[in-house]
Amino acid sequence: MGLLSRKVTCNAHGQDSSYFLGWEEYEKNPYDDIKNPDGIIQMGLAENQLSFDLIEAWLAKNPEAANFEREGQSIFRELALFQDYHGLPSFKKAMADFMSENRGNRVSFDPKKLVLTAGATSANETLMFCLADPGDAFLLPTPYYPGFDRDLKWRTGAEIVPIQCTSANGFRITKSALEEAYEQAQKLNLKVKGVLITNPSNPLGITTTRTELNHLLDFVSRKNIHLISDEIYSGTVFTSPGFISVMEVLKEKKLENTDVSKRVHIVYSLSKDLGLPGFRVGVIYSNDDIVVDAATKMSSFGLISSQTQYLLSALLSDKNFTKNYLRENQIRLKKRHMKLVSGLEAAGIECLKSNAGLFCWVDMRHLLSSNTFEAEIELWKKIVYEIKLNISPGSSCHCNEPGWFRVCFANMSEETLKVAMNRLKMFVDGPSSSTRSQSEHQRLKSLRKMKVSNWVFRLSFQDREPEER
Repeated sequence: MGLLSRKVTCNAHGQDSSYFLGWEEYEKNPYDDIKNPDGIIQMGLAENQLSFDLIEAWLAKNPEAANFEREGQSIFRELALFQDYHGLPSFKKAMADFMSENRGNRVSFDPKKLVLTAGATSANETLMFCLADPGDAFLLPTPYYPGFDRDLKWRTGAEIVPIQCTSANGFRITKSALEEAYEQAQKLNLKVKGVLITNPSNPLGITTTRTELNHLLDFVSRKNIHLISDEIYSGTVFTSPGFISVMEVLKEKKLENTDVSKRVHIVYSLSKDLGLPGFRVGVIYSNDDIVVDAATKMSSFGLISSQTQYLLSALLSDKNFTKNYLRENQIRLKKRHMKLVSGLEAAGIECLKSNAGLFCWVDMRHLLSSNTFEAEIELWKKIVYEIKLNISPGSSCHCNEPGWFRVCFANMSEETLKVAMNRLKMFVDGPSSSTRSQSEHQRLKSLRKMKVSNWVFRLSFQDREPEER
């Protein structure tokens, strides 16, 4: 072990979170309606599989793009050879135009201010490298995406301090919560470099309001810090209120081309809106030339292939396709969301009213044996091992109230969702214990002896091993 680096041997990745542990259990026993109908159904994956047919239809009608041809001639050699890490100009323009279209063309984006990255994960980490030194902190509203503990901190050395949001006001960001988080960071001798939000929120499935965005901009302006708005779910808003980008509020407040605007940065990707996480396409948008220049240099460690850029440049430049896709995808998301909500209601379970995303924030507090995180994890184990549904407990998202769960609905067929909801209803209604196999009982018995991971309780900045401080 002494021959390995501290980074390799530290425990700051967050892999012991129940968010990741649920995935591991699913991979051991994945559901298949034919081959393994008693397997675990994956409801912990925020993946959009509802509109693949639209993209596949476009590919069938546009074989030149998929075959790397231009005017009937192969350009494979051109794409296969070395490309500048600034990216293909045609793709950056298409991406900037698509981002504007996704926001109703209420704001426009300059391709020169775009930095291409291998997904939003790379984009967020690159921004951390650009904006924070090891030990500096970013404030994040809770609950937040569990992967941020890995993406923002693991390699950068940055810290996360939670902005505590509660169910009392629908987990909305308040002025007082922002100030309390800032004061908490100061008590811990952490220098706050900025705030990071997801809009629409993962895991809440709600869009950030104009009031919240105004609070945030006023806050970062007064504190002279940065604001990162991760807007990777901007195209998934399926009902009112609509999506408001932070760039729109900057424009409304006439803060364009000011020092404040230089401290506002957007992260976007095609992983959620187009359902292309495997293509690894993300971007950083910043009005600060220094950040753009530095992030572009760093992007050489995680480039998007030229072949991917060429293909998606053609797809995104087809305005008839993008207009139809965005509209149809939102219709399908709304329909699927309604299916999940009605299935939950049939089981006597409610969720936070949401209007976006690929998931619901589900309230199972009434199913807890006690109002504790230990009881939440115990319920989660039953859901994974008895009901055989992998969902994400709120504690993995750093929610400060036990009993909330993130449940995804767009990564499976409608038939599989029906199976999942039937399983959940049977559990809530009180299925006979005699219907469970002896092996399941033994496994649950051993699981009850497991100690709840310290990850559930510790604050973000406590994750790091002592030598990593």
